[in-house]
Amino acid sequence: MTDTYARTTTSAWRNWAGTVTARPARTESPASVDELVDVLRRANEDGLKVKPVGTGHSFTATAATDGVLIRPDLLTGIRDIDRTTMTVTVEAGTPLKRLNTALAREGLSLTNMGDIMEQTIAGATSTGTHGTGRDSASISAQIRALELVTADGTVLVCSEQENPEVFAAARVGLGALGVITAVTLAVEPVFLLTAREEPMTFDRVTGDFDQLVAENEHFEFYWFPHTGNCNTKRNNRSAGPAAPPSRVSSWIDDELLSNGIFQVACSVGRAIPPAIPSIAKLSSRALSARTYTDIPYKVFTSPRRVKFVEMEYAVPREQAVAALRELKAMVERSPLKISFPVEVRTAPADDMALSTASGRDSAYIAVHLYKGTPHRSYFTAVERIMTAHSGRPHWGKIHTRDAAYLAEVYPRFGEFTAVRDRLDPDRMFGNDYLRRVLGD
Repeated sequence: MTDTYARTTTSAWRNWAGTVTARPARTESPASVDELVDVLRRANEDGLKVKPVGTGHSFTATAATDGVLIRPDLLTGIRDIDRTTMTVTVEAGTPLKRLNTALAREGLSLTNMGDIMEQTIAGATSTGTHGTGRDSASISAQIRALELVTADGTVLVCSEQENPEVFAAARVGLGALGVITAVTLAVEPVFLLTAREEPMTFDRVTGDFDQLVAENEHFEFYWFPHTGNCNTKRNNRSAGPAAPPSRVSSWIDDELLSNGIFQVACSVGRAIPPAIPSIAKLSSRALSARTYTDIPYKVFTSPRRVKFVEMEYAVPREQAVAALRELKAMVERSPLKISFPVEVRTAPADDMALSTASGRDSAYIAVHLYKGTPHRSYFTAVERIMTAHSGRPHWGKIHTRDAAYLAEVYPRFGEFTAVRDRLDPDRMFGNDYLRRVLGD
């Protein structure tokens, strides 16, 4: 166990967006399940709370602690690939980008994923990270089993057959039930997706929203506030051949426009807010239509180097257009100047207790602002609209909801808290954020 102590530090921790800072009593990087059990034992002896953390891509204080912060840097890599069951078991600290490239080398792929891949697999699933899909749901929904170390040091293997009540809760567990050490995911033979990106007016995309969702395996769009313009993306499986964007085209769209020039535009907008509507009109016309075909992670994900803060709500899919039109009307009648596009995605209903799509087909409406821009007025107004539609906030993104509200919009909320009471009665894994969203 001596190596464990050598990996103990006491430095401050800050999330990616800079919205949360914590100064844990110590930070531990266990390299095995046995070392993790020892870390938990010592924390308990010292009367310290414990929080696992990923790469810090959550905007909330989900992982903040003044106790023991557990970093998963040494719990990485693929444990096993089972081509009979078509599953892969991966260490919890493995970054999604490393998992995606490793699977591709094996001729395998996840069915669906979000649009960035910097997170660890445990961090992404614990907060309900998702992409968009008509039939395929979040990364958490692709979990077939997981390994969880609980507060008393018990190592639980959870699946539909083994500890099923824990499995229903822990796939989106908020770090509240224990420390995930490994995840078994469903995979499939690698396939090709054809992406069709196309500008479309706000009126057309909202008018045809149900049809666009029904006709495409993966549909999403971005609306540029202060304009009537959107950019749409339709991803569908393809027989090929692969036809990725050229290096020059990819650099222009993904680096120059979406990151470089957008960074400059956001900086100008933050300094001179009255310029934002004009910048938005130019930005909404800058991205032209394009079509390309590639393996899934190269289509689903894109680099995001412009730092921002974000709020996202899941509303019943049939209420998405109404909520979005209310949001647009609110922006137009307010003095707000919004430099970031509004992102809209969908997901089918799933069976996880705290999944934002639990029990209902859902649409996600995400609002962003450039880092350093005052966000409270905008996010408060958006949250008022979303909660009027029984919206469920993304667990890793800014919101002000508490346990009383969340218990109303999650039918299985009590099921989750009952599992928590059993696995962590003394709240070793608790913090202020979990106290607010889950209650005592």
